[in-house]
Amino acid sequence: MKRAALSLTVAALLSLAAASEASAWSRSGTVTTARGTATASGSGGCAAGTCSRSVQVTGAAGASATRSGYATRTGTGTLSYGRTTIGPAGTSITRSGSVSVTPK
Repeated sequence: MKRAALSLTVAALLSLAAASEASAWSRSGTVTTARGTATASGSGGCAAGTCSRSVQVTGAAGASATRSGYATRTGTGTLSYGRTTIGPAGTSITRSGSVSVTPK
């Protein structure tokens, strides 16, 4: 199962890096439950071989978290990527790496 999820992630990252130049997007939404209203907003875009995105979520209790990330095409079938997540307490986690796909 982990292998399938990794394969989907790699495919998504390669698609993200291959997206058309200067494509930009933004989304936002809210959900209301018995606990209150939560909101989310995000934006992203691609230019010069790099795609990036940023998302912020605020829960019903007012705590928020953000995640930003990027993927950059570094060659045919290869890319580098990174993301940073900042939680409600201000603690951050950063991950980065590179992916190379060899066609069969």
